[in-house]
Amino acid sequence: MLAADAVLLGFVRALRGAGVDASAERLHAFLRALDLLRPQVRADVYWAGRLTLCGGRDDLERYDRVFAAYFGPSGEPDRRPVRTVPPPRPRLVVREASPGPAAPSGDEPPGPPSATLASSAEVLRHRDVAELDAAERAQLNRLLAAFALRGRTRRSARRRPARRGDVDPRRTVRELLRRGGEPARLRRQARVRLPRRVVLLVDISGSMAPYADALLRFAHAASRGGRTEVFTIGTRLTRVTRELSHRDPDLAMTALAAAVPDWRGGTRLGELLREFLNRWGQRGTARGAVVVLLSDGWERGDPTLLGEQMRRLHGLAHRVIWANPRKARPGYAPLAAGMAAALPSVDAFVEGHSLAALERLAAVVRGSENGMETAGSGTEIGREIGVETGAETFPRGAERA
Repeated sequence: MLAADAVLLGFVRALRGAGVDASAERLHAFLRALDLLRPQVRADVYWAGRLTLCGGRDDLERYDRVFAAYFGPSGEPDRRPVRTVPPPRPRLVVREASPGPAAPSGDEPPGPPSATLASSAEVLRHRDVAELDAAERAQLNRLLAAFALRGRTRRSARRRPARRGDVDPRRTVRELLRRGGEPARLRRQARVRLPRRVVLLVDISGSMAPYADALLRFAHAASRGGRTEVFTIGTRLTRVTRELSHRDPDLAMTALAAAVPDWRGGTRLGELLREFLNRWGQRGTARGAVVVLLSDGWERGDPTLLGEQMRRLHGLAHRVIWANPRKARPGYAPLAAGMAAALPSVDAFVEGHSLAALERLAAVVRGSENGMETAGSGTEIGREIGVETGAETFPRGAERA
């Protein structure tokens, strides 16, 4: 794959992570449009993607944010229509690095706009958050600000008018009365599908310090959907959904820092999970929700208590997902006492160390097949490392109500 194609595909993946429904058909249309336009001109790439990758009005704002973050913040895209004879404008081309002298360009077309910035963004997607410098973290924060997180949909008890579905007796009778008793077309209704609530439990203990800021910014972007609850766990349990309601990410992080008293402390996962279930989860916050724990699994308390509370959580939630930033390290095995105790009650065990890993996490939360292929279940991982798991603690799958 050419470097230019890799950059464009990375841009589409970032759009999907932001919640834009950029399907394979839309991606194909985007690439075909660029074949007819000028991929080396920023405005052409902007309009080609805006017209082919966006499926609704809600996608336009997300598209603008991701485009600015991915191709660099300098300069807004030209929103004026392209004239037949456009004026001269700067063009940024891909320059392949090679140890020898530069070869003649030949007939190969130049690359997409801001290729250097976009290529660095694509590389940044796979970099471990703990290894980033200040400039790379700033770019990562811009990409995280465009993120979106939605739980898989469920059928609610509410119904709405539809072309297909069950007969709506009230609307049908009203139509008959309006026609004076003459035969009328049957009115129908269907169940409304709503996204499930997503609950994020973010570990802010000392061992998670290199990842805490990025994960909380990810939680801030996820909370914009309105059906997301966020809690921090360390030595205390703190609900920070209200603090993350600020539209500006930096203001939200400032408010969160003032509200959370246990930054970089110890970890009491079992006790805090029990507190969460007793105070919030059992009363409805976790019931039928997709619960995501973002933690490395280090437990200073009794791991048996954590295993018990994970079984309680597994019985309440629709799906339990554990994202561990340490999972991506070579030779990693979930042998820590807390992680091993929790694993049998986990439906999906995924990585959480990079932007690409968080995109896969979002896909798993949505129930995307592509995301599910990259996530191992607690049962499978447990068998690989020899964790003893009783049959009653195995995940019951994604068909739970």
